Amino acid sequence: MNEYMTLLKSFARDEGLIRFQIESYNDFIENRIPNIIKQIKEIKPEVPDLGEFRIKLGKFKVGKPLGTDIWGPWTKEADGSERPILPQESRIRNLTYSAPMYLEMTPNLNGIDSETITVNFGDLPVMLKSKICPLSKMDRQELIRVGEDPDDPGGYFIVNGTERVLVLIEEISPNKILVESPSTPNVTNIARIHSERDGYIQRHIIERRNDGIIRINFANVNKMPIVILLRALGLETDKDIITFLSDDPEVQQEFYPNLFETQSATSKEAIEEIADFLKITQKEYRQDKVNKLLDKYLLPHLGQDKKYRINKALYLAKATEKIIKNHLKKVPKDDIDHYSNKRLKLSGDLLEILFRSVLLGKWGLITRITYNYQKLTKRGRFPPLQSIVESNVLTNQIISAIAIGSWVGGRTGVSQRLERGSFVKTVSHTRNVLSPLTSTQEHFEARVLHPTQWGKIDPSQTPEGATIGLRKYLAIMGQITKGATEKEVKILEDILLKEVDKK
Repeated sequence: MNEYMTLLKSFARDEGLIRFQIESYNDFIENRIPNIIKQIKEIKPEVPDLGEFRIKLGKFKVGKPLGTDIWGPWTKEADGSERPILPQESRIRNLTYSAPMYLEMTPNLNGIDSETITVNFGDLPVMLKSKICPLSKMDRQELIRVGEDPDDPGGYFIVNGTERVLVLIEEISPNKILVESPSTPNVTNIARIHSERDGYIQRHIIERRNDGIIRINFANVNKMPIVILLRALGLETDKDIITFLSDDPEVQQEFYPNLFETQSATSKEAIEEIADFLKITQKEYRQDKVNKLLDKYLLPHLGQDKKYRINKALYLAKATEKIIKNHLKKVPKDDIDHYSNKRLKLSGDLLEILFRSVLLGKWGLITRITYNYQKLTKRGRFPPLQSIVESNVLTNQIISAIAIGSWVGGRTGVSQRLERGSFVKTVSHTRNVLSPLTSTQEHFEARVLHPTQWGKIDPSQTPEGATIGLRKYLAIMGQITKGATEKEVKILEDILLKEVDKK
């Protein structure tokens, strides 16, 4: 027992019980927000009276944590001053422990840059013990001196004086071809692809019907013969399609009936056929809408430009091959509950989805900036940048989501009030894993303990009742690895290829 406690204390000290949450939040601050701003690049309000006007977005930084009052953007003292505070004061005074975010903006009129201005575009709740939290830089004695708990693990937020934690969300692994048993009649086999890009997931279902015809469902497209899509993506001849599909003669033979599902001989004709299938009647919009569908919504993780179409064609061909091989009993179906087919969304992942939605949504901050500029310039005014950036829009929506727990896409329960019954309960709550499946349905297979959860998920800690098996907890020494970026994968591929060449 003593050896086990020594090991556990060493693990908690060196690895940390919730360090993965803090590191994910740090990554959100350091990399993900700057990447989102870099992707936006600039805002282009339509102000024809002035000429060509745009606002270039520059460097991003986060200021020191301050308390945000429920009724306003900042907490001001009696003398009107604003000052940094620590978490304990936020709890006592029912404040939100947050930090201001600053962004460099450069107005550009007719190609000429004006002076760059640093604008406060909102406040971000600060995770305790994160890089921007002062507690992370204090030793034990300093924490005691300022009135903070030296043993508090951090990894949570303080919103309106309430401690809130973002739970881990369990989801199907994105960007993988997973073959499952069908749940609908007249369908023999299906493949599921969750194509993820920039935090958004586009779900694709490819199904083989009883007549051998393979169809695809994605975005607003339902039951489109996949051969039409392959033609539109650049595989213009039957030979190209069969070559991309498989070298196996049985698979090729099984696919042949699909070639008669289209009359198109070129990619251009296939695009027109897709427009007819989607019932797009306006001639001037037909090609534009189909091209947008192919580039933006079809397998976005492979790229969102015309040059990536051939990659998408190859990916769809391999997905089709896997379905046919599963039908021919040459490959088994995928176990959706196998933990290699699952991924966990951490605080940084969840905040990235929320931040992107608040910034780029229909009534988001960028839309409001554009609207404010257009409204004021029509009145003959050329407003300063800070006056048209409504920082409270981003602040209020982020704080509201964390305070209530309602997230993008209608998901609820993402943010929860932190358990404070005991230290063990607190740590356990920050390691909670939540399944997106509804608790009102059986989901027998999802609730059962899977052998691949060994060493990852606590086999006994799950609530009784409706959420049994859907609400889980990480094993006591379970850790979460960080996924590799496309750039890192490319570097690794280059290294491996060089090693192969040497041999």
